[in-house]
Amino acid sequence: MAIHHIAIATRDMKATHAFYTDAMGFTLLKTVVAPCGSRGFAKHVFYDTGEDGRAGLIAFWDLHDPDLPDDWSPAIATGLGLPPWTNHFAFEAADAADLDARRERWQKHGMDVLEVDHGWCRSIYVNDPNGILVEFCVTTRELTASDREEAERLLAEPSPDLEAPPPRTIHRAITGD
Repeated sequence: MAIHHIAIATRDMKATHAFYTDAMGFTLLKTVVAPCGSRGFAKHVFYDTGEDGRAGLIAFWDLHDPDLPDDWSPAIATGLGLPPWTNHFAFEAADAADLDARRERWQKHGMDVLEVDHGWCRSIYVNDPNGILVEFCVTTRELTASDREEAERLLAEPSPDLEAPPPRTIHRAITGD
């Protein structure tokens, strides 16, 4: 079963829109305007992540309500006091070439990109304007019955051995001359 959409709030819809359309390459599909609280309104803004608008949408709430606190954070990890890598969005890259093209797109949009080879998948990461870690990931090998058995064993293990950190590369932003 696919996810239809994931929705979170943003403090800066203009920056969020620019990031998800320009840097991510997603398409704005729909905006719904509704009441918010007793004196405000909200825009619920939906983007197609590449599934032709059928599923896999990401949506943002652009809140305009004077009764909301001024200091709320849209960051779904650090806003809760958690490390930035905990709560994040991971989007699928079709293959290694697609992942490389997405990395280059981010670099051309002025972003440093972290790349991590997890051994079974390869990922690239940046932060969106809301402080949310965003990832594109490609699976590099099929997961097997042995992987599933190991997953169950590690899940049940109260004090598992730590794995070595995976190889990481920082790809610097491409800036104009």
